[in-house]
Amino acid sequence: MIKEDNDFQHFEVIKRNRNKRYKYKEFFIEGVNNINQAILNNWQISSFLYSSDQRLSDWARNILNNVHADSIYELTPALMEKLSDKTDTSELIAIGKMKEDKFSRLKLKEKPLILVFDRPSNKGNLGTLIRSCDAFGCDGLIIAGHAIDLYNPETIVSSVGAFFSLPILRLSSYKEVYHWVLSLKNSYPDIQIVGTSARGESYINGCDFQKPTVLLIGNETIGLSKNYVEIADSMIRIPISGVASSLNVSCAASIVLYEIARQRVLENVR
Repeated sequence: MIKEDNDFQHFEVIKRNRNKRYKYKEFFIEGVNNINQAILNNWQISSFLYSSDQRLSDWARNILNNVHADSIYELTPALMEKLSDKTDTSELIAIGKMKEDKFSRLKLKEKPLILVFDRPSNKGNLGTLIRSCDAFGCDGLIIAGHAIDLYNPETIVSSVGAFFSLPILRLSSYKEVYHWVLSLKNSYPDIQIVGTSARGESYINGCDFQKPTVLLIGNETIGLSKNYVEIADSMIRIPISGVASSLNVSCAASIVLYEIARQRVLENVR
């Protein structure tokens, strides 16, 4: 049974330290739904952590007996409590392996929809946006520029499991996004890059989302960078009638994603 030694310190630093997460390419997974979704979507598991002093559920025992992990560690109840963010200490915690940021992970449909989030700075917003992307049929999410950590435990929790089913890539700049879109022109000649802004030139329902679309969402504070505005084929906005000049970024993105889904679903039922 592990006491507070190097192994436990490794798990703790993976949970709390962004730089260490990327050094070891591992991240912290807690919660029944998150662990289930990680397994269901074939994420590699580096380690499972549990305490034999706690009576394990059939769910936990089944995972420990049947799901491959490089290592399984038995911790003291005190250490499990120290690691867990749950009010009632988790009976099972997983350490997952990060996936590579390759465009090949994006399995594009006949009419692709990719969302690009420019320099997100809030963990909750990012997690909520991941959830919306999954709910409204995005082929993937791209996080571009200097941003909040995708693998932060709070981001993963706020995604409510969608983190593991939605392909998500981290890219360093808008140039990678633009060159990738250009490379898709042979397969999708009518692909469009659509930016969002409170000062967009047209409303969201005036945009033809039947076309393959790359949707650009800006940073929570300063919106889309000039570089993204320049590569956008059009800029759209949400009609707002109240005193607020703009919406929370995850709310705004969800509204645009709903409009895209509405247009595409209505087209299919005509």
